[in-house]
Amino acid sequence: MSRYDRDSRDHRFKHRHSEERYSLQELKHRARKEVGHSRRDRDDHHYYSRQRDDRDHHHQRRTFDQRSHSRSRSPKRKENVRDKEREQSKDVHRNRQERNNRQHRNDSKEHRNNFIPKPNENSQEEPKPEVNVEIKPNFELTGNLAKDTNMFNGVLVKYNEPGEAKIPKKRWRFYPFKGDTPLDYIPLHRQSAYMFGRDRRVVDVPIDHPSCSKQHAVVQFRSIEIEREDGTKARATRPYIIDLESGNGTFVNNKPIEARRYVELFERDVVKFGLSTRDYVLLHEQSQGDTIEDDIE
Repeated sequence: MSRYDRDSRDHRFKHRHSEERYSLQELKHRARKEVGHSRRDRDDHHYYSRQRDDRDHHHQRRTFDQRSHSRSRSPKRKENVRDKEREQSKDVHRNRQERNNRQHRNDSKEHRNNFIPKPNENSQEEPKPEVNVEIKPNFELTGNLAKDTNMFNGVLVKYNEPGEAKIPKKRWRFYPFKGDTPLDYIPLHRQSAYMFGRDRRVVDVPIDHPSCSKQHAVVQFRSIEIEREDGTKARATRPYIIDLESGNGTFVNNKPIEARRYVELFERDVVKFGLSTRDYVLLHEQSQGDTIEDDIE
């Protein structure tokens, strides 16, 4: 065997041996690589095909209005869509709230009904005696009968003179003072009653202070029965004042008087109406010193 033949044979042997060894490793690597590529390709194919099918399916199910709103770029349409969604959410919330309230009412009603005691058929309850409440008659004056007769100059007068009203014989007067300044006196002896107030259509003595009422008070002369020193009885005419439920009241000697009650006036008494600063001093033309004489009939 020549040297060339021997070398060629060794070379072929080495090449064949290395080829066999490489082929096994290569086969394993290629097989592993092919399996990985096939799995990856298969997964990618399924993923993209599924995504494409979902997109096509979603596109087919969308209505024309939804596609037009989604494709439109107009801000007005977007606002309309937002408003509709907001209204729908409000309606859903309102319906849920009404349903909850209705359920709460039903539950509370059932709860009350459970606590209502049921009548026992076997128990015999004694009938309660009926209580008759007696209504006492009211004989106070309502003023309805005097409405027709109390109209004067189209105004309803709030006062009626009593049966003992009488014109006095003494010349009683009111001396008004504004602070320390005396004003003209007001005669009170020409009739049996004098009304004071702001309504000049019905009053006898107008007082223009805003705190006074339209029909504020009345000075009434009444004939009353008195007893003399010797024990005999007689009748005397004396002045009284009555407040007609005025807003700011009437004052005698700086003390408020009760409304709708006669209060007797004496000589040198000071009368004030409402919040007026004027003082009315009661005197008569024969007032002298501390002597007080009755107007005896």
